[in-house]
Amino acid sequence: MLEDMVLRGGRVIPGACLSWRAVRSSGPGGQHVNKVSTKVALVFDVAACPSLTDAARDRLRRLAGAARLTAEGAVCLTEQRSRSQLRNLELAQERMLALVEAACAQPKHRTATRPSRGATRRRLANKKLHGEKKQRRKKPSSED
Repeated sequence: MLEDMVLRGGRVIPGACLSWRAVRSSGPGGQHVNKVSTKVALVFDVAACPSLTDAARDRLRRLAGAARLTAEGAVCLTEQRSRSQLRNLELAQERMLALVEAACAQPKHRTATRPSRGATRRRLANKKLHGEKKQRRKKPSSED
């Protein structure tokens, strides 16, 4: 069982919602990689976590993406950068913490604004110049 994760703002993700397993790392590495399981898969059961709101759960699933979601709706992160299983577990927990904090952050409300009169004038002038440049590329018409 893992320790509780404390988010910014005092929210706590219980360790009971997190589980991990060690698996064999992929790729080259010779004898070492073939006999030890240093790759870590950290699984966060989003539905069972009482400290997340429904909106935060939806944002977390969207941020995690389809590749990291399991069939049960849990988020699974893998880490294999280090040769140490313990270090890979720490790195995976840091990544999971960052992902959950990003999901818990309230999205900024966009205030609708209009372009200034000068910006509109500059955009239209630029469009006019671009159109004239394209017109100059045409072959001259021979109207007699």
